[in-house]
Amino acid sequence: MANRLAGDLRKGDTFELDGTVQVVVDFQHVKPGKGAAFVRVKMRNVMTGSVLERTFNPSEKFDLAYIERKKMTYSYSDGDLYYFMDNETYDMLPMNRSLIEEALHFIKEDSLVDVAFYKGSPFSVEPENFVVLQVVQCDPGIPGATAQPGTKSATLETGYAIQVPLFIEEGEMIRVDTRTGEYMSRA
Repeated sequence: MANRLAGDLRKGDTFELDGTVQVVVDFQHVKPGKGAAFVRVKMRNVMTGSVLERTFNPSEKFDLAYIERKKMTYSYSDGDLYYFMDNETYDMLPMNRSLIEEALHFIKEDSLVDVAFYKGSPFSVEPENFVVLQVVQCDPGIPGATAQPGTKSATLETGYAIQVPLFIEEGEMIRVDTRTGEYMSRA
């Protein structure tokens, strides 16, 4: 397993810390006028999603963690289990709802997703960056509202509620950015 010095950590690096796998969200090299330099690292636990900020000596060593990503297709759910099909082997992978809660806002049956694995165990599901979903409930559109600023709440076919422009109607297909959960455009 490769080692990395704390001073060489970069955004997106995954490493092991106290038996957990962390991903670097942000980092800052600090060189105070007095005393030794240090590295301030903001990191997220890849299994639990909790965010932590710590400072390290730049010469501290960490084992890099290799995260495998695999394209899979969401097939169906059965209670709290959600099944994803491996697109190469057609094997079905069950995952507990608690592991994929955030992704459920943006995926429906037959959606293509990235499943992340650490040492062969799946721990998260990431939908495509942009998805097309249908608006199933919102207030009626306002005629001529294309030039008016403002938004209204709309519920998507997955049950997720987002803010959309006033001119969007029920039944329309819209593009949503899954990283921010925001409306992008009509589809």
